[in-house]
Amino acid sequence: MEKEWIEWVSILFALVIILVSIGIPALVTIYQLVYFFGHCCKMDTKLKTVYHLHKLFELITIIAGFIELKIFLSIMEITNYNWYEQAINNQVHTPVATWTYPTVFVWFGVGLCGYFILRYVPVKKMPPLILTGAMAFLYIGCGVNILWMVQTFEFSPDGLIICLYPFNLCLIALSTLVDTVRQWNQMQKLTDFGGARWMRLRRWLNHTMSLPVAAFIVMIPCIGVMTILLTLFGQAPDGIIQAWTQTSQWNLSTKVSPQNIYQDEHYLCTVAAGGHRKIVRPKRMGVRHGHRVIVNRQLCVANAFEQILEEKVPKFHRVVRGIYDKYGFPIAKHIRSPYLADLVYVVMKPLEWMFLLVLYMVDVKPENRIAMQYILPLPKKG
Repeated sequence: MEKEWIEWVSILFALVIILVSIGIPALVTIYQLVYFFGHCCKMDTKLKTVYHLHKLFELITIIAGFIELKIFLSIMEITNYNWYEQAINNQVHTPVATWTYPTVFVWFGVGLCGYFILRYVPVKKMPPLILTGAMAFLYIGCGVNILWMVQTFEFSPDGLIICLYPFNLCLIALSTLVDTVRQWNQMQKLTDFGGARWMRLRRWLNHTMSLPVAAFIVMIPCIGVMTILLTLFGQAPDGIIQAWTQTSQWNLSTKVSPQNIYQDEHYLCTVAAGGHRKIVRPKRMGVRHGHRVIVNRQLCVANAFEQILEEKVPKFHRVVRGIYDKYGFPIAKHIRSPYLADLVYVVMKPLEWMFLLVLYMVDVKPENRIAMQYILPLPKKG
């Protein structure tokens, strides 16, 4: 009975995870699509009954979607490692070069500013230049989201999930633009410019696409000013291009990263070798279970000690190995941070000294045995 109850709880928990991770983003996307196309095609007026909640829903989508995207990136092991840094196990390098973060964040932030101006300031209270500039800002933000989608999209569940958030932001931006243009055109029909010389401008602005085109023209000098300011603060003039191209493993990447290092997450000494270099003092690369690993002296000493146990007292070795496998695995699996690896290295230091003492007592050439641990195979002669 207890096992059945645990199974039902596990199934319910799995369903909740699936709903939160896939169901909610999918529903948000469907809602944004319905709202956008309903507004553009002037569908049913029932959509207008929820308009007063729509802005709040958009705000929740922007904030909650960002948090959910961060969680997804963490689950998928997409790191902040640049292309030239060595990742571990199944980790993936960053899709955006980290030194260009200020540029990308400014472009994205400018887009958010444009959205909030257009959504929360009535069109009738905005001067034409401010209105056009806000739309230009929104275009810039959309550009960043489109670049993210082009960079990360692939026909797989993971690729679709991490593209949902920027896709929703683009839908929100398009809906905001449609609403703004309609309000502007309606206001133009009710406004008397009071002079014949403004009639041509008035007729042009009354066309549906005139304001978006004007915003697109204004966007170009806006990008120029932003680039100059970012350059003054140390960013490269082509930072927005470097952000996507100076990466590896993604669609727009032009770099090739070094091969990932395998870190056996089941063994404490192997995990400890992945700590900070100044503390754990890695010596060389080695091979464990067919994978390349970082090797330091502590790891070699521990493995040499286990080798001695296996040779001299095999029954005792099996007992020790069984105890370690039972209690060491759960601890090692939770060591994900280099700082925790440093702590494990320090805690294991007295054991390392004890292992070394035993080796020097029972082995004729202990240092040779230590040096031979995890040796890389010699390359074959061509």
